Amino acid sequence: MPQPTTPPTTRLLRMNILVLTPVRVLGDGLSACIQSNAEFRVLAVVNDLRSLREALTRSSVHLVLIDVTQGIDLYDIRSIAAEHPSVSLVALGLNEQRHEVIRCGRAGFNGYVPRDASVESLLKSLSDVAKGRLACPAEISGGLLRALFNTQPEPVRGEERSSLTRREIDVLKLLGRGFSNKEIARDLILSVATVKHHVHKVLGKLHVPGRAQAMRRVQEAPWIVSSGNK
Repeated sequence: MPQPTTPPTTRLLRMNILVLTPVRVLGDGLSACIQSNAEFRVLAVVNDLRSLREALTRSSVHLVLIDVTQGIDLYDIRSIAAEHPSVSLVALGLNEQRHEVIRCGRAGFNGYVPRDASVESLLKSLSDVAKGRLACPAEISGGLLRALFNTQPEPVRGEERSSLTRREIDVLKLLGRGFSNKEIARDLILSVATVKHHVHKVLGKLHVPGRAQAMRRVQEAPWIVSSGNK
C-alpha cells in the first residue's frame, strides 16, 4: 500500500533590513522588535550614513529603516535612493505633517513611521512598504496628490548650462549620483586634486554652496548635464 507523501515545505522568504540610528539603545530595541516578526531579518544596525553605504554594498538589502528624529540631511538620503533604486527607504519617527511627508517623499523615502506609532504599527508599515503600499491619513494623501500636481522643476538659468565645460558636465553627472571626489577621480581617470578643482568650478557656475545642493540641482533639472561646451 503506497505511503502518503508529505508536501514539500515552503521556505519563508524574509525581508533583509538595515536600521540606521545614532542612538544605540534605540537601534538594539528596534532590531529585537523587528526580528520578532518572521517576515523580516535585520542584517545590521548602523549609526551613520557612511556605514549605511558600506552595508548596502556588502549585502543584499530590501529595506532600510532610517531614524529621522536626530536630524539627517535629506539630500544625502536622496543620493542613496538614486544609487540603490531597488531598496525601499522608510523614515522612522516622522512628524506626520503634510509638508514633512512631502519632503521625505521628494528625498526618496518610500514610506514612513509616525513618531507616535506602536511596535505593531511599525511592523505593519514595514510590511506595507515591502509590498508597495503606503498607508497615511486622508489629509496627508490629499496633500501628496496636490504636491505632485503643483510640483514644477527648479528653473536653471541658461548661462549656467552653457558655461559648463564638457569635463565639468562629466564631473557634475557623477556628483549628481552622490559620488565622492575619490570615486569621481577613479571613474574619470583623473587625480583627486583635479576633481576638487572641477567641483569648485561647478559649484561656482551653479551658484550653489555645496555638493548636496549641486546634486539636488541635477536631480531636479537633469537637462543641465545634457549639453555643454566641447
